[in-house]
Amino acid sequence: MFSFLKSRDDQTIALGIEGKVSEEDAERLNQYVEENFGDDESFNIVAYMDEVESTSLKGALEGLKFDTKRWNQLKRFAMISDKNWVKAVSNIGSLLPGVETKHFTKDEVEEAWGWIMEEK
Repeated sequence: MFSFLKSRDDQTIALGIEGKVSEEDAERLNQYVEENFGDDESFNIVAYMDEVESTSLKGALEGLKFDTKRWNQLKRFAMISDKNWVKAVSNIGSLLPGVETKHFTKDEVEEAWGWIMEEK
């Protein structure tokens, strides 16, 4: 399930991800992007993954595969979790082509936001 959290940056969606991710979650995310970024403005995602089981990560990532017209808008995806398997799968370029991804531990939240907001 996705929950929208307060973001530190106007160009970044902050999500809490726990349990299973549903099609309804993907639809809510798509609607949020449409309302806040339109059809061509880029954005990032910071995902706090706390109580996500390894079998649910695939579902969470599938949930991020929302409307393909949004896909080119997503630039960076930071995953924050102390689960070792999240770090192991944080290189998910095959699922998220063209998107920079990086894993951070819960102690590295500041670093995650710094990476998300750094200028390219």
